[in-house]
Amino acid sequence: MKPVGMICALFVCGSLISAAQTPAAAKALSPLEQTLIACEKSLIEAKKKDDGAFFKRTLSADFSLVGVDGKLLERQEAADDLGDSGLVELTPYDIKVVAVGEDAAIVTYDAIVRRKPEEDQGPPPRYQHFSSVWVKQGDAWKLKFHQATAAHWGDW
Repeated sequence: MKPVGMICALFVCGSLISAAQTPAAAKALSPLEQTLIACEKSLIEAKKKDDGAFFKRTLSADFSLVGVDGKLLERQEAADDLGDSGLVELTPYDIKVVAVGEDAAIVTYDAIVRRKPEEDQGPPPRYQHFSSVWVKQGDAWKLKFHQATAAHWGDW
């Protein structure tokens, strides 16, 4: 192969490798995705502050929660369990929204969770996966269901 041809081949290969390593442009979020991600982030902030007023206005009448321990809790007991002023960190990442129709969607994400350990037990799993079901009632989005799942069993 001639030197010019070799240089061209190296340039083309280098360009292909560079293009393969460049992350794809982020997909623009739809209005529904933007709205529900904002709703979920508001929920996360309310969890950190143990904001009972937020839960009262945001949870649907038939809200239920499955905690990281697997227990199913209904509306008031679930609302009491959602707030956690003992949280040191709750950092969500990889948030996804799946529309289930015009008036319902599922929001899922992973999170780093740290809270102060209780005397009689250690901290909860540090990495958790969260799923929320949001339904539109009138003009407002209401939280109908929320579940926390340990993502790593070994870090209890």
